[in-house]
Amino acid sequence: MKILVIEDEIKVGAFIKRGLEEHQHQVQVATEGPAGQQLALQDDYDLILLDVMLPGISGIQICRHLRGSAVQTPILMLTALNDTTDIVDGLNAGADDYLSKPFHFSELLARVNALGRRHQQFRNDAAVLTLADLTLDTGTKTAHREGKEIVLTAKEYALLELFLKNPAKVLSRALIAESVWGLEFDTGTNTIDVYINYLRNKIEKGFTGDKLIHTVVGMGYVMKIKS
Repeated sequence: MKILVIEDEIKVGAFIKRGLEEHQHQVQVATEGPAGQQLALQDDYDLILLDVMLPGISGIQICRHLRGSAVQTPILMLTALNDTTDIVDGLNAGADDYLSKPFHFSELLARVNALGRRHQQFRNDAAVLTLADLTLDTGTKTAHREGKEIVLTAKEYALLELFLKNPAKVLSRALIAESVWGLEFDTGTNTIDVYINYLRNKIEKGFTGDKLIHTVVGMGYVMKIKS
């Protein structure tokens, strides 16, 4: 598997990297929270090992941000804290499992393998969403139209997935904001309109097929084949 380790203790990170690489995993280590978060957003990993106690930004904040950005990669939280509240906070932020420090490497490896199997099964079971000649593979998170791959950011992907799961349904700005950006999103900004335009340009511009995203004045947006 391709694994990202976000761990500020250099010796711990090196220990995990060495052990996992001995079991044929590909491992990248980030020693700072912001750098690790950026790697998780821009690359496709099979698993993320995320330390809770990080300088500047906590692992729980990173986890919450990744889930809010539609990153569904399994996350194993690493924590030196044994307080039930901290464990619950991590799981509620979107983590899939946790492991308290210090730990035996054999236990870490067992949890890594278990999460990897679950993620692979999820990829195998993932649906391909289709409208006209536009497809979105929710397993590989890739979109195609007219045989051409469309490169999407995390937010564009989440927006397209929302539309394709609700074909011909008018989606209000409030629903889009909650589904893609989270409950705390300020609907008074023009961010939604900006991202709708980004998505339109990517899935419509340069293609011979019909326009798919339509504005419903005063109500929101709808994705459908225009009749």
